Amino acid sequence: MNGLITWRIAILGMLMPFVVSMMMVWVIHPVIVRVALMKDIVDKPCYRKLQRKPVPVLGGMAVYFGIVVGAGVVSVFFDSFALFTCIVALTMMLYVGLMDDILGLSPVVRLVLEVAMIAFVVKMDLTNMNDMHGIFGIGKLPVYLSLPLSAIAGCGIINSINLIDGVDGLSSGFCTMACIVFGIVFACSFDGTMAIMAFLAAGALVPFFLHNVFGVKTKMFIGDAGTLMLGMLMVIFCLHAIDNTSKVQAQFTNMSVVAFCLSVLSIPVFDTLRVMTARMIKGVSPFEPDKSHLHHLFIEMGFSHAGTTFMECSLGCVNMLVWLVAYQLGGSATVQFVVVVLLGLMTTCGVYYTVRRLNRNRLPYRTLRWLARKSHVEHGKLYLWIRDFLDRH
Repeated sequence: MNGLITWRIAILGMLMPFVVSMMMVWVIHPVIVRVALMKDIVDKPCYRKLQRKPVPVLGGMAVYFGIVVGAGVVSVFFDSFALFTCIVALTMMLYVGLMDDILGLSPVVRLVLEVAMIAFVVKMDLTNMNDMHGIFGIGKLPVYLSLPLSAIAGCGIINSINLIDGVDGLSSGFCTMACIVFGIVFACSFDGTMAIMAFLAAGALVPFFLHNVFGVKTKMFIGDAGTLMLGMLMVIFCLHAIDNTSKVQAQFTNMSVVAFCLSVLSIPVFDTLRVMTARMIKGVSPFEPDKSHLHHLFIEMGFSHAGTTFMECSLGCVNMLVWLVAYQLGGSATVQFVVVVLLGLMTTCGVYYTVRRLNRNRLPYRTLRWLARKSHVEHGKLYLWIRDFLDRH
């Protein structure tokens, strides 16, 4: 009986933040769209952009509003004071992103600000990537290794989320999936603070995702403000999961929390590593924008934006599923980590370079082209109904 009550409380703890933040964004989204259009805060088309007309770029504000107001409402029922660090970090990254969207910041300035916010979270929450939990026999790391690792890995995660924001619904859809996965694991580990934060973010992202994918009049991009904020959130989740005081590791003793976090974020992380490495090999800056990301490949093949988002999120699900199988079969921390790394390389580098070299007359390429054509559902009755509903509300 007590177990049943505990699970009911846990389910309520997951659903309430999700629903509250979702409702907040549903209300504020059209208001922010009007403000962005009125103030000309829009993303204008250019040679490397995929849209054909200016689109409002303040979606991050809507998501932030849902998370913060949702946290305030939830605090009536749950002790959410521990969310203070998260809210401050997200607020600062939102402002950094807004300055980048409106004024433009150099990569160096952005990198310095990202490191500063990661250091803030490490200091306030006393969490960092200080334990490999048995990968290659490595346990707790000394401070002079764990702090630089936290900064480097954290900046990598933030920028990988930022760089996948090139297709409607991709960054928001991927982060919604990641937040739900992190939220479930945190809830099962009785880490209530992180579980609430994860479901607040997931709920806030759902309305934005729908408007971003289906809307015409209400379409809005999440912008650097939103992607930097979401990237920071992913970093916070990883820091809490990997730290040597991790409740996740304590609850699931045979789980490699490092491999788990990497499996969730494998697609943006490995795709970003591939792109930046390729740029440096060519002798250009790793921050030089181009059209060599995985989502550009799918678009070039003829996939719709929704189809591209589905394909990349599906690859992410495959990576997480294979990691789960390795974990459930009793694989060691090293085995889980190696499996995730190899699969991450296969589903990003392997897919990208294999498809680039496919003979266009052979069956594999023709099959992908067939899938690409099937992904265009923009004129389907359900798609049009959702679009009209969103544009009216």
